[in-house]
Amino acid sequence: MRIGCHVDLQNAISQAVAVKAEVAQITLGDPQSWKKPVVPEGLAETAGAAGIGLFVHAAYVINVASTNNRIRIPSRKLLQQTIDAAAELGAEGVIVHGGHVTADEDPQLGRDNWRKCIDGLDPKVPVLIENTAGGKKAMMRHLDAMATLWETLDGSENLPRVGLCLDTCHAHAAGLDLTTVVDDVRAITGRIDLVHCNDSADAPGSGRDRHAPWGDGMIDAEVLLAILRDADAPVVLETPAANHRDEIAWLRGAVAS
Repeated sequence: MRIGCHVDLQNAISQAVAVKAEVAQITLGDPQSWKKPVVPEGLAETAGAAGIGLFVHAAYVINVASTNNRIRIPSRKLLQQTIDAAAELGAEGVIVHGGHVTADEDPQLGRDNWRKCIDGLDPKVPVLIENTAGGKKAMMRHLDAMATLWETLDGSENLPRVGLCLDTCHAHAAGLDLTTVVDDVRAITGRIDLVHCNDSADAPGSGRDRHAPWGDGMIDAEVLLAILRDADAPVVLETPAANHRDEIAWLRGAVAS
């Protein structure tokens, strides 16, 4: 199991090396922006020399499920641009949020939009759809919604390049059973490609996406460790950067024991 963290784009690899990370997650620019991602010169080479695997988190503004053309079309474009940039870096995957439709819309419209998006992509690297914490019409909050999304994607030639990023805080906030979530999700998707390992500042089922440092939140540490062992996938911490060195060291020992 490789363990790492989200790092800033500037000095990404030196930050990862300083906390003894084996993988690093980055965003290629402002995650709240629609601007085309920029690939920093030399980053791929520096990461390779340090033996650090890269994951790219797509911009948070992306919502390919949206029925609004002014959101959906730019979302597809930006997602493809992010995939292209990630491929230049030799990244292992692009993480993207599942998105949503509005309160008065049929969620199947969003799932159909996801199918059109996946069919039209050039997935040079795997696209890892992340489960989300809240939203009644979210594509990736509840297990039944995830299952229906994957059923809609079934048959796409690009489905083998579509994976899952399991966020523990989001799963807790969504009200999922963390003691069975790995098996539950794998039964739907067949795979877990990455784990965002985060504690939660709020109660289960709150729908609130507020990450907490390990041990400071409301998820039992042993439950989190069990998820990591069962998922057997790379792990990325999205907790405060000041804690990463200690958290990575502790996790590395704890999952091996």
